[in-house]
Amino acid sequence: MTKINCWEFKKCGRESNGDNASVLGVCPASTNTVLDGVHNGKDAGRACWVVAGTMCNGKVQGLFAQKYNDCKLCDFYQKVKEEEGKDFLITVDLIKMIEYGK
Repeated sequence: MTKINCWEFKKCGRESNGDNASVLGVCPASTNTVLDGVHNGKDAGRACWVVAGTMCNGKVQGLFAQKYNDCKLCDFYQKVKEEEGKDFLITVDLIKMIEYGK
């Protein structure tokens, strides 16, 4: 099964060289190399819910603490959680990876 990144799933066009990157800016999930490979994604493409500044419903989201409740309800978050099953990394571990590096 091919696993896709958030920008592919949401079709936001905010990845590097994406259709909307010049207008809306490059999404920090698509450039976060610390989380590269998490859940078999590129950069933070399959852990976007822990990255500040991602976009949801046309609005840039703030810090993790401000956005996480919305992210838990996101169809992409639910998809990754289901696909990863027992290998799904819990949010606290992802945040530690960002803070301390892999």
